Amino acid sequence: MKNINQSPSSSPKIGLVSLGCPKALVDSEKILTSLTHNGYKINKDHRNADLVIVNTCGFIDSAKEESINTISSALNENGKVIITGCLGNDKATIKKFNDKVLSISGPSEINKVLRTVQKSFPQQKKPIRNFLSPVGVKLTPKHYSYLKISEGCNHKCKFCIIPSLRGKLKSYEMDDIIYEAKGLVNNGTKELLVISQDTSAFGIDFKKSNKTDIVELCKLLGQLDVWVRLHYLYPYPNVTKIIPLMADKKILPYLDIPFQHSHPEVLKRMQRPAKKDNISKLIEKWRQITPELTIRSTFIVGYPGETENEFQHLLDWLEEVQLDRVGCFKYENVNGAKANTLPNHLSEEVKEERWNRFMMKAQDISEKKLKKKIGTIQDVIIDELDEEGAICRTKGDAPQIDGNLFIDKDFENLKQGQIVSVKVDEASEYDLWGKVI
Repeated sequence: MKNINQSPSSSPKIGLVSLGCPKALVDSEKILTSLTHNGYKINKDHRNADLVIVNTCGFIDSAKEESINTISSALNENGKVIITGCLGNDKATIKKFNDKVLSISGPSEINKVLRTVQKSFPQQKKPIRNFLSPVGVKLTPKHYSYLKISEGCNHKCKFCIIPSLRGKLKSYEMDDIIYEAKGLVNNGTKELLVISQDTSAFGIDFKKSNKTDIVELCKLLGQLDVWVRLHYLYPYPNVTKIIPLMADKKILPYLDIPFQHSHPEVLKRMQRPAKKDNISKLIEKWRQITPELTIRSTFIVGYPGETENEFQHLLDWLEEVQLDRVGCFKYENVNGAKANTLPNHLSEEVKEERWNRFMMKAQDISEKKLKKKIGTIQDVIIDELDEEGAICRTKGDAPQIDGNLFIDKDFENLKQGQIVSVKVDEASEYDLWGKVI
């Protein structure tokens, strides 16, 4: 949860709480930019605001619960509340708030949020567009920025309701993306994190005469001379075309691919795309082209019908392919998902036991891979500085979700956002330590 603010006390005081994924965070940035453009001041502590905007997450039940609790708390403490984001499109869950809040909107409905604020608190003064940064309001540190390239998703994975919340794939125009990226870079961004629901599908919704796709976008982003990190790809053939750009150091040698499972029958029950591809051979091919490639992924254990043999297949596959960074979720029903009706749901005890075994395997792989980095020289970007040292990330680590590299000594002259070379001298299960060279 992020309590956001830009300015000292003023009347009216607008607060915002941003929940969920980086895609929602980008929407929150756009909401705040729109409000600031139109002369509104954003209150640091939403609990003391006259009106609170809650940008919700509705992906899984635990996220829905957090969103509902935040809305209820804001209603009790503030009275005037606007609901926006993914949960806004979940009419069944959100209907109890229909008569209690000022408005309800779905993800990326920035103008509807603005109109509601303007209706509640009409502004007399003119917009302050000339006084705002060209990139608008940012909720990340200055040196890295999320770059959203599309909305929605065309897949029909049985455990997911994102298409019903965010709609079908709608790619942004290439020129608009590059314009935004250049603006971010010109204002201090050193790392662009490319995000969408399905990054590798970018451009497939354009007319056939328009040959824009993720490969062409990567080529253009690679000309900006900053770190470019790709998130949320599917292992389509076009991903293989991106790997040479990594070898040529145009974009970071990093792929975030949510494989979700390895066993073909489980993938079939999940109705996952690209389930017929031989992923192991693809990964081997990618690493031959770019040996320094880091692959991160997420998985679901305890999916309905998952047998012990299918789960063991996943553990054996992890050992075979040696992914660098992994996350794991225990399956849970999501209201409206097709997986809810599948037979042979597993007990919570089995899910927990398999999750623990998965994480032990992943930790063992991570520890061994990181130990191999001792003695190597890594380029790192500095995220934070405190009295104990510098908190950094290598090219193989995304903010918030991957590991860190720590510099404990000789950090006095370092600055946030700086990229420096470090010799690694220590490693743990997930993190590295080193000294600037």
